[in-house]
Amino acid sequence: MNRLTFWSLIALCVAVEVMGLVIDRRDIHYAGAIAGVGVVAVARILYLARRDGGES
Repeated sequence: MNRLTFWSLIALCVAVEVMGLVIDRRDIHYAGAIAGVGVVAVARILYLARRDGGES
């Protein structure tokens, strides 16, 4: 995952979190937070696989 993709997905997750706070819907806010954690986790897994010589 390149940097542009990573930061674009993180920005999207933050936008969803803020939207959830603005419209006072905590479920949307939590969904954005969980999606952000998922983006970080996938990026980390891909980084580790690439570093260890695996294909991504």
